[in-house]
Amino acid sequence: MSDAKKIEKGYQAAKEQYAEIGVDADKAMEALKKIPISLHCWQADDVGGFETEAGGAGGGCMATGGYPGKARNVKEHRSDLEKVYSLLPGKHRLALHASYLEAGGKNIDRDQVAPEHFTGWVNWAKQQQIGLDFNQTFFSHPKADSGFTLASYDEGIRNFWIDHAIACRKIGEYMGKEQGTPCILNLWIPDGYKDIPVDRYKSRAILKESLDKIFAEKFDRNYLLDSVESKLFGIGAESCTIGSHEFYLGYAIKNNILVCLDAGHYHPTEVISDKISSVMLYLDEMLLHVSRPVRWDSDHVVILTDEIKNIAAEVVRNNLLNRVHIGLDFFDASINRIAAYVIGTRCMIKALLIALLEPTDTLRKFEVQADYTSRLAILEELKTMPFGAVWDYYCLSSDTPVGKEWLDEVKQYEKDVLSKRG
Repeated sequence: MSDAKKIEKGYQAAKEQYAEIGVDADKAMEALKKIPISLHCWQADDVGGFETEAGGAGGGCMATGGYPGKARNVKEHRSDLEKVYSLLPGKHRLALHASYLEAGGKNIDRDQVAPEHFTGWVNWAKQQQIGLDFNQTFFSHPKADSGFTLASYDEGIRNFWIDHAIACRKIGEYMGKEQGTPCILNLWIPDGYKDIPVDRYKSRAILKESLDKIFAEKFDRNYLLDSVESKLFGIGAESCTIGSHEFYLGYAIKNNILVCLDAGHYHPTEVISDKISSVMLYLDEMLLHVSRPVRWDSDHVVILTDEIKNIAAEVVRNNLLNRVHIGLDFFDASINRIAAYVIGTRCMIKALLIALLEPTDTLRKFEVQADYTSRLAILEELKTMPFGAVWDYYCLSSDTPVGKEWLDEVKQYEKDVLSKRG
């Protein structure tokens, strides 16, 4: 029996088992095909960007490890991404940072970035049939070395970054118009205090004033969706982060923009899966940055943890797939970077499939009836249901590698391409 026939036979058996609990596996896969994951450009080159030939991250955004073969320019970066997308079932997106511009060798400062510096990315994305999202870059710049940008007491510093953010909104609108789907533009700043501040209120009032200027111009939400992202603390901002969860959640609700929940940006005992339902009662849409914190915001590659499955379940159970935008955010330079992308993204897709294979209506009925015994019993039985057989068939039917076959392709690409990079 061929491998394809074995996979098809395994799927038919699994399909019957799921049907017994009221789940249509075919419908689950059809729904999964429509869920795009926004991959993050910064895994391919260790958050370096292309502003200079020796691009490198700073401001607490450093990738650790020295695995050979990282992308050194736009051509290599796109080649790596094309390999990644070829190993993923479904059609997905790419989140770019402003520091990944193509300036044709010119020195373009952050406050001068414009749509023309991203036409190459837009044309490439059209060819690859992927959507683009965008991020302002408030780190790895001399005007961010103080640890403050939009919340700086220095008006000159503050205005520079306001201009940068405004310029990025125009780029995001351009991307949205060109691709026919909204570009999600995410704003995160590193501003905060290493030691205990005296006046947190003033710093947050300054940040609010800066944001008001940035978001003063209204854009069509069919082209641009603005998002703001909080953080508990960062390197050099251990005692106080100005853009806290409470600050940005309040700002997003008041101004009807998106809030971004990053899985690594909270206390180690907090999880974003528990926050999704609360946030979505007050906002039309939101953005997720799915990452894996290890003791802190360490941006480890996403794996199939309970929290990743819980995040997917919250989105699927509450019919939020059209309102919650799923992006990834990790950067590991200690392993093959393409493998990191594939592992993390495939795990996120697997988590969504697991959620789609759940008999949610039945479980909700048990909950309403206070039949918590049946609810717990079914939830536990689901853990040993043959989800893997459905996943394998989904990959096969999507013409992407099944099981660990993708690793062979990555190893070959490393031999043929990555190993030849200096």
